Amino acid sequence: MLKKYVGDRAFYKMALTVALPIMLQNLITNLVSMVDNIMVGTLGTEQMSGVSIVNQILFIYILAIFGGMSGIGIFTAQFYGKGDEDGIRSTLRLKAILGVAIFAVGVGVLLLFDDQLIGLFLHEGETEGDLVATLAFSKAYLRIMLVGLLPFAFTQVFADTMRQTGDTLRPMLVGLIAVLTNCLFNYLLIFGKLGFPVLGIRGAAIATVISRFTECTLLIVYAYAKKKKFPYLRGAFRSLAVPPALLSRILRKGLPILCNEILWSTGMSALSMAYSLHGLEVVAAYSISSTVSNLFAMAFLSMGSAVGIICGNYLGARENDKAFDAARKMLAFSLTLSVFIGALLFFGGVEITRFYKTSPQSVQLARYFIRVTACMLPLQSISNASYFILRSGGKTVITSLFDSGSVWLVAVPAAFALYLLGGLSIRWVYPIVTGLELVKVVLGLTLVHKKVWIRTLV
Repeated sequence: MLKKYVGDRAFYKMALTVALPIMLQNLITNLVSMVDNIMVGTLGTEQMSGVSIVNQILFIYILAIFGGMSGIGIFTAQFYGKGDEDGIRSTLRLKAILGVAIFAVGVGVLLLFDDQLIGLFLHEGETEGDLVATLAFSKAYLRIMLVGLLPFAFTQVFADTMRQTGDTLRPMLVGLIAVLTNCLFNYLLIFGKLGFPVLGIRGAAIATVISRFTECTLLIVYAYAKKKKFPYLRGAFRSLAVPPALLSRILRKGLPILCNEILWSTGMSALSMAYSLHGLEVVAAYSISSTVSNLFAMAFLSMGSAVGIICGNYLGARENDKAFDAARKMLAFSLTLSVFIGALLFFGGVEITRFYKTSPQSVQLARYFIRVTACMLPLQSISNASYFILRSGGKTVITSLFDSGSVWLVAVPAAFALYLLGGLSIRWVYPIVTGLELVKVVLGLTLVHKKVWIRTLV
């Protein structure tokens, strides 16, 4: 029985070949994000809360880009498994079109409704000066961050396609250069080192924008310099035409994923709003704990992306039995990994909070959040892997209900109700809401076992 969930050496070598570059890139990104978080945290609770609020809002844009690329990417992975270069070329065009469209809508909304969106996270319970200062810091940071949204979109167009066509290494290396650039300019511009001006959170935003343009430029230059390695780039943008039949199929499968990512990200922002009802210090604590936890959790989260690519390639090659076998083994691998990582996070994650210079109350609460998250990582690993398995076969409506439905129908109502109706403190609300991940675990495992996701789309 156990053998069904354990692969041989060749299987894990194949899986890690796909997963490790993604893991390493996510590790570097999250590590630099944590360093950024610590640097901004030295400026004060209001500054850190302001940056955290803006990042929660931009998270919706980022997930919309990821969702759009992923919905189309299901077809990219299966076209690659089939060996269809024209199909890959069409999906690349569609990704570029969608990236520009999401950018235009996102910037328009953020410019028109910045006060209202930021205000959703600011509540009574802190002094008026703190709230006013936080709003001012948020707006200053947001206006600069908008400049980097378009290069971010184009980076995902190319990086996503490269990963789905077998090259996970190059996006990782370029990402490494970008995050190191971000880290360097954060140090120079936040604190005014080596003759640079002291810009505080404005410096943090400028550093991020510089890294976005660096990553985008390097990735596109490399891709076109190595066109023999990426034959689908030949003539890819001579036209933006996409075969109507393919476009129709992608829209049917891809739109639910795009909608899901928008709904899920707005749901997570709504969850942050619910937590922010407990006070501004909770916003800072949640930012610290999320940053530290993501540094550890990225390993099994990357496994989700890997299992989606692997299963998608098998399905495109019509090797359904291999797809199911790989899914089962990757689920078990992800769970095992999460138990080990959870132990590291529980004991080691809290030590990282010593580097933060925000209020003692925020740091203490962040440590509590980290320990709760560590205990819940096995649940998150199963639901994450299940989501990508289901999505690899085009079951996008089911995955949308599975993912965003659980946030909006379960987690968000619970978070608001436990505070507004139950009057519970954040120390009760957070573990209860986080533990509701069990709902997704049961549903995800049931759907994976029933093989409803095994389907060839191309």
